[in-house]
Amino acid sequence: MERVLSVESVVTRFGTQVVHDGVSFSIRRGEVVALIGGSGSGKSVLLREIIGLVRPTAGRIELLGADVWQSAPEAMNELRAHFGVLFQDGALFSSLTLAENIAVPFIEHTSLPKDVVAPLVGFKLALVGLPPDAATKFPAQLSGGMRKRAGLARALALEPDLLFLDEPTSGLDPVGARDFYRLLRALADSLGLTVLFLTHDLDMLVSIADRVIALAGGKLIADGTVNAVRQIDDPWLKAYFASRA
Repeated sequence: MERVLSVESVVTRFGTQVVHDGVSFSIRRGEVVALIGGSGSGKSVLLREIIGLVRPTAGRIELLGADVWQSAPEAMNELRAHFGVLFQDGALFSSLTLAENIAVPFIEHTSLPKDVVAPLVGFKLALVGLPPDAATKFPAQLSGGMRKRAGLARALALEPDLLFLDEPTSGLDPVGARDFYRLLRALADSLGLTVLFLTHDLDMLVSIADRVIALAGGKLIADGTVNAVRQIDDPWLKAYFASRA
């Protein structure tokens, strides 16, 4: 399968703090991959480096064939149309309705007229299981689960090749979390998405991940199937998987 993301020998330092010390892995098209690690392991920092928001101290990141930190701003802007991101808090614009939030990627990256964008927005809402009347609501009027789905609809607006999610089930009750990750797996399978999600949610990992990548102490300590990673003799991994026993 085609490799769509490559992280090569990434080093990240903030002053004297070493967050990543030579992290390397790759993801192939169609994989659903979980990135795990304890608090402070640098998962969210690594995600921001992958999508071009935080520059690593050293190393190389290639996304869909483009070198993220050697590409011109125009090339990076074009690249952003090919991946979607759902941040932990949803990152919806509070002053915009859901429909207006989901329309943002179309406005930023396409020249489609409003009368074409409107039905596309409606389709994206339906795709993530939101009712039509949600379109006119503001984020503050929605439950946490609905805001997550709205953020997912916006991330999927331009039919991306890759989807990145930072703690997508945080703040959701167990039923809402389960509904969300089942939706995510169904969308990944039906749309042929490649997904990298950061999570502490062991149920989500066990239920939908094809692969697990684990970080600890600035290093990659595991990369394999859930069952393979579960067998690794590492104190943090043992404690993590024991939490579901």
